Amino acid sequence: MLKRVLPIVLSFCLAFSAKAQVNTDHMMRVGRNALFFNDYVLSIQYFSQVISAKPYMAEPYFYRGLAKYYLDDFTGAEADCSEAILRNPFVVDCYQMRGLARINQGKYADAVSDYRKALKHAPEDEGLWHNLALCYIHQKLYDDAIGVLDTIVHIVPSYVAALNMRAQVYIQKEDTMAALDDLEASLKINKYDSEVYATRALVYLQQKRYEEADKDLTYAILLNPKSSYYINRALTRYNMQELRGAMADYDLALSIDPNNLLGHYNRGLLRAQVGDDNRAIEDFDFVIDYEPDNTIAVFNRALLLVQTGDYAAAETDLDRVIDEYPNFLYGYQCRADVRRKQGRVREAEQDELVVLRAQMEEQNRLLAGNDNGADEKENDGADNTTRKESDKNIKKYKKLVVADDTVVEEGFSSAYRGKVQNRNVYVALQPLFALTYYNKVSEVGQIVHYHRYLESINRSRQLPLHLLVTASEQALDEEQIAYHFEDIDKQARRFDGGDEEAIHYFARGLDFYLVQDLSAAIDDFTAAIVADGSLWLSYYSRAVARYKQTELERADVAGKEAKVADTPNDFMVDARLTDYQLILADLNKAIDLAPDFAYSYYNRGNVLSQLKDYRAAVVSYDEAIALEPNLAEAYYNRGLTYIFLGENAKGVADLSKAGELGLYSAYNLIKRFAE
Repeated sequence: MLKRVLPIVLSFCLAFSAKAQVNTDHMMRVGRNALFFNDYVLSIQYFSQVISAKPYMAEPYFYRGLAKYYLDDFTGAEADCSEAILRNPFVVDCYQMRGLARINQGKYADAVSDYRKALKHAPEDEGLWHNLALCYIHQKLYDDAIGVLDTIVHIVPSYVAALNMRAQVYIQKEDTMAALDDLEASLKINKYDSEVYATRALVYLQQKRYEEADKDLTYAILLNPKSSYYINRALTRYNMQELRGAMADYDLALSIDPNNLLGHYNRGLLRAQVGDDNRAIEDFDFVIDYEPDNTIAVFNRALLLVQTGDYAAAETDLDRVIDEYPNFLYGYQCRADVRRKQGRVREAEQDELVVLRAQMEEQNRLLAGNDNGADEKENDGADNTTRKESDKNIKKYKKLVVADDTVVEEGFSSAYRGKVQNRNVYVALQPLFALTYYNKVSEVGQIVHYHRYLESINRSRQLPLHLLVTASEQALDEEQIAYHFEDIDKQARRFDGGDEEAIHYFARGLDFYLVQDLSAAIDDFTAAIVADGSLWLSYYSRAVARYKQTELERADVAGKEAKVADTPNDFMVDARLTDYQLILADLNKAIDLAPDFAYSYYNRGNVLSQLKDYRAAVVSYDEAIALEPNLAEAYYNRGLTYIFLGENAKGVADLSKAGELGLYSAYNLIKRFAE
């Protein structure tokens, strides 16, 4: 649950020069900075201050709702978007955002209303049509969904998500030929979409075209090794009588997703088939721990406990099964056998008598021509090897479980993380390393990057917190936000023109950086440089702050260019190039002052790559790796830079090294660029 956001009015006033009137333009700008860089709690505080000062504005309500949405406060997001709509009912984004908030609360009909209103203002927005289709799918209004998806394909024929969804809806309607046509069309547009291969494999599986299903799932796994793909391939191989291959796939699926109950259940069945009783019991134990009411798993465990000689535990499980299914005759037979093995003959005979009476009643019904036992029979349809998760027929205890029929969605479309600054969300390179006090667990784990100067400055206690360098910056929580606003004022009181003034400017600059006030941070890092030109930390941090600010400015320009395509932008391009030259100058100075700090070279490589000076970027990454041979991000970025140069073999080798060092997303790129 989202923590209650506490206003820090005094800290805000101190942070912004104690002005009597809130500078709402500045707060909106910094709030959007925070939102752009995923500091949601911080952005909420900024937008709340704007709302307090100017409650008639729609924009801060929308952005605050967006921040709440990303914090999973969907009720709060809906309320804020409603307030924005009251103030300006003509903004499409407000309806789309409120629709997303309502979808996450299961309010699909209300979301449909929002998307219909938004489409009146933006009838060719494929994202709106996309979400509208998914709302209909969730309501099982498949014909309505197909109508919407037809519209998307007409508007944007290359929009593969619509083709994929329409294929899935056709599968629900059991029109497999139409589904296959859409999947084939999707693969012609993008042959690297693993989900399309996995979906087509499910169609083949339904048609018992097992070899084709296996081939598609194998390729899907090469593109994206998901647990669900291994589980579906295991089912395919089971149907091909490749029991060993199926077992191996369940092992791989569970190594990726250890809590997958379907994987444990099915692996337990296969282990039981090959006589691996003890390990099969472990799988059913796992399922029952998570789903104590899974009586079919309990029955399977009971049968295995009998095999291993644990009759008392088996009887306990059988008691549970019979309580749940009092007409399950085989359960009584099994319990009678267990009781006999424990020497309790009378109780065993009681169970056997129950079975005998039921069999006699069944024979009498058949002789009378009154077959009322039809509901007790299994009805598996064409497939006699599996049962659906929702199928609780205890007689199907030996069958592998498959997920219930659901549409494998492309996901609800939300470009808002980019729309905050109209940014281009495709960023290939790993991010810059920044100096900060906080480090979140990244893809490569909690790695502490050491440097002797950072160690010495931390020992000196000149800074309020422990300084570190990381490429995985952590968004601040409420307590941290309050601390840094307070420290901004504390550091200001220490400015005295003495020898230590530079470090106080640096410390306050870092505070401003952490609360996403990049302009103020750059000003303070500059002041620190003026006070002490040898403090290389200031050059390094100013470069990072300028880079982030340049990202924001580029996003704004991209948004304007998208709206006014014929607007001359040469001046804007020149301005961005100048910004990058300033960043490079700061990084070069940091390198001059601290030539053994690998992260300056790495950051310089990123900037050079942005400028498309790929050869120079490779040299900078080389220097970073020479200093830090296990810097996974440097291998990753150098690999991509080689690929930009057309040297795919070198690029794949570096990506492989990055994956070896823990950046597993590198593996998703290797298959594509290795071709």
